[in-house]
Amino acid sequence: MSLLSDMIVILLNGFQQGAIYVLLAVGLSIILGTLKFVNFAHGALYLVGLYVGLLVSQEISLTNGKLADWGFSQVGLDLGFLVALVVVPLFVFAIGLLMERFVARPFYDRADTDQILLTFGIAIAIQELFRVLFGGQSLPFDQPGWASGPVSLPVVGNFPQWRLWVIAITAILVLVVYALIEFTDFGLIVRAGTQDAEMVRLLGVKITRPYIVVFGIGAALAGIAGVVGGPLNPVNPNVGTDILVPAFLTVVIGGLGSIRGAVLGGLTLGMTQAFLIQWNLVIPALGINYGFSQWSQVGIYAIAAVILLVRPQGLLGSEVDVS
Repeated sequence: MSLLSDMIVILLNGFQQGAIYVLLAVGLSIILGTLKFVNFAHGALYLVGLYVGLLVSQEISLTNGKLADWGFSQVGLDLGFLVALVVVPLFVFAIGLLMERFVARPFYDRADTDQILLTFGIAIAIQELFRVLFGGQSLPFDQPGWASGPVSLPVVGNFPQWRLWVIAITAILVLVVYALIEFTDFGLIVRAGTQDAEMVRLLGVKITRPYIVVFGIGAALAGIAGVVGGPLNPVNPNVGTDILVPAFLTVVIGGLGSIRGAVLGGLTLGMTQAFLIQWNLVIPALGINYGFSQWSQVGIYAIAAVILLVRPQGLLGSEVDVS
């Protein structure tokens, strides 16, 4: 491969990995920016979307876990990926509505530490519930047939088609959410409520209604991230916790409450990770051929530390802040 094709592959892989972070971070960002609620259960919503998507789209075999013990060795509706892509956001949106009403709302005026402890406890409980039901085994999540296999790209050659679909789906969803928050009456009420909720109430607007919808949208985005990210990695109960920290990093380095910042932060982390996975330091004269893939996770924390040292408010924290 030429240097140009290597760079394009890193760019595409970075966009794809960043897209998952972006979907999660945008949901986190609008919840944090508008509701001032620190939701550590966001990774659990990703996990719910992942498993529900798996069960709706295909049939899977279980060898351990309570479902297997109870005789359900084959589970799943096998309705296809497109059906999962519709059902999952609706399902997780409904969970988000319930979560806002019965979990988040009573804690809006509580300290951040209370919110973190509450939501982190919920995340652990959901994770262990899935472990009990499905076991700790990794389950395969097949790519949809219409997007599986490679596609031939100029310069690059063959590239996994599903990765391009992940980028496209993310771009469409982020644009829709951004337009909803920035250019609609609904978004205007939400943004006004974050500035002065009491004034909005005095104007006769029930601010709790848009708030609950915002929470549901954020949850739905996490669910969609689970579905589109599922075919890229093995499915197991730990993935929600594993992806939570990078998602929060994305929000912080992008700027709290900033949708555009979440996009920029996600792409920054995705590019960093893709570069380190693919980069090999080769010095033939010294006999050095060293790959940096094992440093990919460390790399995103390092780049986040550097960004926060230079701009503590995040990359776009002071420019676009819906709070």
